[in-house]
Amino acid sequence: MSIISDSLKRIKPSPTIAVTQKARELRIAGKDVIGLGAGEPDFDTPKNIKKSAIRAIKDGETKYTAVDGTPKLKNAIIKKFKRENNLKYSTDEITVGTGGKQVIYNTFMATLNKGDEVIIPAPFWVSYPDIVLLAGGKPKIVKCSESEEFKLTPKKLKKAISKKTKWLILNSPSNPTGIGYTKKEITNLSKVLIQKKKIHILSDDIYEHITYDNFKFSTIAQISKLKSRTLTMNGVSKSYAMTGWRIGYAGGPKNIIKAIRKIQSQSTSNPSSISQAAAVEALNGTQKFIKKRSNAFKQRRDFVVESLNKINGINCLKPNGAFYVFPNCKKLLGKKTKLKNDSDFVKKLLEKSNVAVVQGSAFGLDGHFRISYATSMKKLKVAMKRIKSFCEKIS
Repeated sequence: MSIISDSLKRIKPSPTIAVTQKARELRIAGKDVIGLGAGEPDFDTPKNIKKSAIRAIKDGETKYTAVDGTPKLKNAIIKKFKRENNLKYSTDEITVGTGGKQVIYNTFMATLNKGDEVIIPAPFWVSYPDIVLLAGGKPKIVKCSESEEFKLTPKKLKKAISKKTKWLILNSPSNPTGIGYTKKEITNLSKVLIQKKKIHILSDDIYEHITYDNFKFSTIAQISKLKSRTLTMNGVSKSYAMTGWRIGYAGGPKNIIKAIRKIQSQSTSNPSSISQAAAVEALNGTQKFIKKRSNAFKQRRDFVVESLNKINGINCLKPNGAFYVFPNCKKLLGKKTKLKNDSDFVKKLLEKSNVAVVQGSAFGLDGHFRISYATSMKKLKVAMKRIKSFCEKIS
């Protein structure tokens, strides 16, 4: 009899974390590896946020807090939702977790029964299916092609819905593609969902503030008929460069929030009191640096997309958000290059050119790879030269 649980056997380690760890190990071994795998801003946490954390330590805010967030942080989140999204929530409709991933995990652990289906558009963030599986649910993957800009269409959504469908996950702007849904596209999807009254929506808005080219962010809870069935998840990790502080939050129906609190009370309990104090300042304090940093990301995006599209055999859409691109490498796979799939491509790129990226199959769509351009322009220039040289040699 195995000591390992059956539920754990259903999932795999995070591919993005695995790539980042591999790159780290190679650097320690003396290799000049450029890691483009981690979804982490290279900017530092703003000074006003760090100062608020230091002040919290000095003021003795180092004890347990309420399981799912301090009143101060919940109020800051309520104000944020009202100010930026025109969404009204009360404190019992807000949850705070140790990162956005925990909020998603808690949600599915609290709501899924065996066999319940969760519709997940692919490409998807690598953790969605595994969290669903761990909770006993069934991921229903809907592949969204490059020709569809990697977006779920109303037709595909309607076809994917069954009697067992309990949730739909929407991530905009997306990890791994960087593509965001327009207000019109969200409205068109909502027309299908309004008719299916038993389906809930988890809206992952973590990249809300990292957008380009005058893209106007919208979220599905703004459709009034769906707000009561939507959990809107966000956090401070990406927009405020606070990945290590581990604060995610969500607004949603009271019964779901209460169930999430129950799960969290028997797992991590409250998020770090210091991190919560810092998050209050992040949400309430100056937001000026966000636009400046987004402009820097835009410059990097433009360079990376242009560079990739100059490489024979590579095609790359220009995303309107996040800090990822999801180029197509199908023309470089096959007998001629001796690369069977995108995993082979990524493996050889790391071995031969010391550039770490993540295979598209990890995100549910073969024949692509993900690049995170959340690193310096200096490193990106070297990385693009290496990728170009590698592709020329194999083709």
